[in-house]
Amino acid sequence: METEDFEVIEGQIGYEFRNKDLLQQAFVRKSYSNENGGQNNEVLEFIGDKVLDFVIVKLLCSRYGRITEDADWEEYECNYTEGELTEIKMSLVQKSNLSSRIRMLDLQDYLIMGQSDLKNDVQNIDSVQEDLFEAILGAIAIDSDWDMDKMQESVELMLNPDRELDEEANYVELIQEWTLRDRGALPQFRYEEGSYSSSWYIPFNGLSQRCNTIGGREYIDLMESNKICILQLRSDGTIPAFRGFGKSKNAARKAVCKLAYEYLEKNDLLYSIRDEIEKPSKDMAINQLEILARRGYFPVPTYDFSEKKDDNGNSVWTAKCRIEGEKKTYKTTSSSKKEAKKLAAYNMLKYVLKNY
Repeated sequence: METEDFEVIEGQIGYEFRNKDLLQQAFVRKSYSNENGGQNNEVLEFIGDKVLDFVIVKLLCSRYGRITEDADWEEYECNYTEGELTEIKMSLVQKSNLSSRIRMLDLQDYLIMGQSDLKNDVQNIDSVQEDLFEAILGAIAIDSDWDMDKMQESVELMLNPDRELDEEANYVELIQEWTLRDRGALPQFRYEEGSYSSSWYIPFNGLSQRCNTIGGREYIDLMESNKICILQLRSDGTIPAFRGFGKSKNAARKAVCKLAYEYLEKNDLLYSIRDEIEKPSKDMAINQLEILARRGYFPVPTYDFSEKKDDNGNSVWTAKCRIEGEKKTYKTTSSSKKEAKKLAAYNMLKYVLKNY
């Protein structure tokens, strides 16, 4: 790995390694070490799996539980049962979620692999991406000497659990989607240590996090913040840089993304679903729907097919296109299965471009 690679990776995971060799080891597959010697990421993966479990349990218990303030008893109570907590935890640490987060962070392309892995493109396999997620956490645990705050910060930044746990808008993902659409790359966040003070009201390239309720809870939280996250959406100066504050790197990142998104919204710089597809067409509708799904507008469409014979014995195909969570479905018929699928996809494409 090059110095530039280390900087990009550390920016995404929110942790700066003292031992860069350990960070590189997290990306080394066994196929490579078998061919070239040295260590691989398998033991780090084992360690990271335990780190992830512990951090998620701690996060859920802090978020949903508390010590009762009863006059006679000081006991731990929680909003959810053991079974419900288990379901929430499993949804956060399941393979598909960890792999999707690795892809969202663009970390799979840094894997160091042997010839057999390269031949089979294993960097795109969910289980391999899941292993990488855990190996990175294992490397952080060793490098930080098991610093709980450091491990929790990286889990929160990499996993972005608020995407599953919060009902409010997820500004981190909204900003990630915007930068992917605007310049084809993920946003780069820079973190600093520092206490909030009144001097921070001086705009940072025109903007700084502000409080609407001076003297209220929001102001008190801001005054207690000691993490700073800096975000620059464009390097050409057409959009100002942003600074957000929080008690953790994750909180600071959420704050800066909310600030940036509100700026984009106010200045009419947000992209809509209609900006994604220049020319909707029947022949490209299947692919165009998949592009929109990959960019997070809705789940990947599914298709159901059935075949009947007309009076002359010719095949008549029916294709139904649906999107999970969407009541609207489209069903079309054609003598060709492929044509029926295209028509159903095209009708769904026109619908989502009009209504999303």
